[in-house]
Amino acid sequence: MPPKKAVKEEKVYLGRPGNNLKSGIVGLANVGKSTLFQSITKCHLGNPANFPFATIDPEEAKVIVPDARFDALCEIYKPKSQVPANLTVYDIAGLTRGASTGAGLGNAFLSHIRAVDAIYQVVRCFDDAEITHVEGDVNPTRDLDIIADELRIKDIEFVEKSKEALSKQTRRGGQSLEMKKLKEEEATVDKILAWLKDGKDVRQGTWSPKEVEVINPLFLLSAKPVVYMINLSEKDYIRQKNKYLPKVMEWLKEHAAGDPVLPISVSFEERLAQFETQAEVDEECKKLGAKSALPKAITSMRQVLNLGSFFTTGEDEVRQWTIRKGTKAPQAAGVIHGDFEKTFIQVIVYNYDVLKEYGDEAKVKAAGKVMTKGKDYVVEDGDIILIKAGAAKA
Repeated sequence: MPPKKAVKEEKVYLGRPGNNLKSGIVGLANVGKSTLFQSITKCHLGNPANFPFATIDPEEAKVIVPDARFDALCEIYKPKSQVPANLTVYDIAGLTRGASTGAGLGNAFLSHIRAVDAIYQVVRCFDDAEITHVEGDVNPTRDLDIIADELRIKDIEFVEKSKEALSKQTRRGGQSLEMKKLKEEEATVDKILAWLKDGKDVRQGTWSPKEVEVINPLFLLSAKPVVYMINLSEKDYIRQKNKYLPKVMEWLKEHAAGDPVLPISVSFEERLAQFETQAEVDEECKKLGAKSALPKAITSMRQVLNLGSFFTTGEDEVRQWTIRKGTKAPQAAGVIHGDFEKTFIQVIVYNYDVLKEYGDEAKVKAAGKVMTKGKDYVVEDGDIILIKAGAAKA
């Protein structure tokens, strides 16, 4: 008998499925969150005031995703309409020690964090006598501990409530399939609880697809991917030196291994945002020997959310669409229009890298590099696609 073909287990990601994901800017009060929000979103929402709880309700804005591939496609097709991808960002109010027990409007703020899919965590590493610190002095590793502890304490509360609800059901006993499933779920909840009580974040664990399916409906705060934004003074950012950095990097290595870490100067970004043209920004950056960290911040967030892009091109429109990595062609078609997923027939596809190699679409076709794929095709980041779909039923 021929050997059984191994079934490849599909990766199940922590977090909400889908491509319309949101990120939130989080940190203690007065660390530069609202100023970062205004700089990254190029808007004047948010409230960068020098006192705690200046921001109460989260502000929301969409940020254009910088992508040289999109710019190049617009240059090739010179379309009437250009639609880049975007990322939704929320400015969430500052946390304080004790937020998990409701201190400083903490429960409301933690619920705002619960509603986003990933976190930009801003860590203050600059001294400024005019900007008060909610803890009295600047100490970034203490601040990191406070945020991590508050999020974990709240997660323990969520998980204990879930365990209580499951225990009520499993106490009934019995051998049914439903009871077996409930007991497995309870065992996973116990494992998550032990992990959290051991002082570890859920996103740092190695979880099986079945365990992830139990974790995701809990919307745990410590399960969300994090991009750490180390907020330096303009002077330190430009010279790439800071007295707090060695201890911060040591903390991150121990508690957040693998999470992206970006040095940034919010005051520098705020100043760049005052210029009216990109040429003026480029000139200022060249003069100072530094560049904006915002494009990297946006692309890093998309990476931790496992987001990629595909493109549709033509003289009428070049558009960049956002999908979760691993998305199959019919679901990608559904991002364009729900009916395309239902009536999907096939996709005609080639990747941007192939276009770059050959120079234009005609040469790509002549080289036989354009593929026709069916419903099992997994759309790759950078694919340029044309969907073939049937007529929608009335």
